[in-house]
Amino acid sequence: MKASKMLIATLKETPNEAVISSHVLLLRAGFIRKLVAGVYNYLPLGLRTLHKIENIIREEMDKAGCLEILSSAVQPKELWQESGRWSKYGPELFRFKDRHDRDFCLGPTHEEIFTDLVRNEVKSKKNLPMNIYQIQTKYRDEFRPRFGLMRSREFIMKDAYSFDTSFEGLDKSYQNMYKAYCSIFDRFGLNYKIVLADTGAIGGTGSHQFMALSDVGESDIIYCQCGYAADQEKAESRVDEYHFNDEMLPIEEVLTPNQKSIEEVSTFLGLNAKDVCKSMVYRDFVNNRLVLVMVRGDRDVNVIKVVNALNIAEHEIALSSSEDIISLGSVEGFVGPVGLKEDVLILVDEEVAKMKNIVVGANKANYHLKNVNFGRDFIGTVGQFRNTVQGDICPICGRPLEMERGIEVGQIFKLGTKYSLPMGCTYQDDDGSVKEMVMGCYGIGVTRTMSSIIEQNHDEFGIIWPINVAPYHVVIVPISMKDEMQVKVANEMHDKFVSLGIEVVLDDRDERPGFKFKDWELIGIPYIITIGKKVNEGICEFKTRSTLIKEEKTFDEAINTINELVKKL
Repeated sequence: MKASKMLIATLKETPNEAVISSHVLLLRAGFIRKLVAGVYNYLPLGLRTLHKIENIIREEMDKAGCLEILSSAVQPKELWQESGRWSKYGPELFRFKDRHDRDFCLGPTHEEIFTDLVRNEVKSKKNLPMNIYQIQTKYRDEFRPRFGLMRSREFIMKDAYSFDTSFEGLDKSYQNMYKAYCSIFDRFGLNYKIVLADTGAIGGTGSHQFMALSDVGESDIIYCQCGYAADQEKAESRVDEYHFNDEMLPIEEVLTPNQKSIEEVSTFLGLNAKDVCKSMVYRDFVNNRLVLVMVRGDRDVNVIKVVNALNIAEHEIALSSSEDIISLGSVEGFVGPVGLKEDVLILVDEEVAKMKNIVVGANKANYHLKNVNFGRDFIGTVGQFRNTVQGDICPICGRPLEMERGIEVGQIFKLGTKYSLPMGCTYQDDDGSVKEMVMGCYGIGVTRTMSSIIEQNHDEFGIIWPINVAPYHVVIVPISMKDEMQVKVANEMHDKFVSLGIEVVLDDRDERPGFKFKDWELIGIPYIITIGKKVNEGICEFKTRSTLIKEEKTFDEAINTINELVKKL
């Protein structure tokens, strides 16, 4: 490929919209361009890399025995009603009507479509187990798209669905995909962790996320040296035995004028923040009730654990209004569990339930209660409703937990019969009985993976692509397009690479050498061969993008080096 015939849309300046490195570099290197918020066009260089990422995923899925299909992004409401998700999924679902006033959505995921396909096409036990997948564009109406391809409204995803005759079969399919995902992310060279995860809107009985480690990741990963790892939504920890064995003291009302926050109250009373209980009030829209969640003062409420306890979706709960708090018979900033109206549901974190003599709001302005005790002064449903953080105690081995940030690049789910049961996806067993298929679901964010690779592979000059996903393997840069020998050798080397099946660019643009080098370092081509003043000696400069090390090589040495590297892909 000749650079003069390419669309090289590099930018000198960082666009105002870009914050994280991958977004900055994808824009500056001319890989993507924003159409509207959260929606991007992929330019030629970006599309080449995207296709390479897809092909690696495709190769490993095929190797794992999966079958590729392509389904429509347009999905009818009726299928989502069958699964019960039409009203449950939330505002992220793009909904629309056709000219006949029939309801549809743009698929954010495809459980219903694949289940419908299999129930119509597969009836015999002989066809199972089966795993089918696709690589396709998905749509989610994100409230706040950000970070480029990390959280967008339109994105490319590989989603696969396994169908088995038993839960034992599902376990095997799940492990098969677990191994395939490890192979995929290993081939990308990603530094990743596998963590236990919440199943969210997809549902099911178990899930793991594959998290690319990055400071700009949107998820906190909690892990231990013993091997325990989970995202913060799912992570658990042992109870901190703080003031568990104290003797209960008589309850006491204390004046705390204008002291509302945990920090203000604990400082005013001369206590530790752990001695004060945080009481958060939420509205459960599904059951039309208020829910009081209690955690220790130095803790934060884990909303996912709360909605799981309530068996509702995350979008079906919100922090209460001032009017809600008044309706409880309380005062904003001084809410507590003692003496509230009986129709409020109280969820009590296990640490609070075991503590003695805690401080809570008195449900009247400027007052708190001291020496409040669970069981004696109030009751509620006990569970783990707190966020697990670094330094908490591992639930498995008792060591302190560690925490890093990560980007979710893949997630696998054990769906069981969540979709096959309501949608009637069944098979006939050997005895003639009809049974539900047991399903699994497996997703990889293709465009998000592209960003994650950049987050882990860049420097001050630009992107550093691994050779197996780089848009081209090598670029040849003649120092002067007016030097006939340099141009001749550059063209001969270009043609030789092409004959070997190596993806090569010859930069024949009439630009200064420094301008060209900056472009290719920004774009991230793994190897740059410079044809310059030693051309008559048969010598070129060979530069490795990842190390910026320059070496002198003969033309044949340079060609053979690239050829050997590409052969290993």
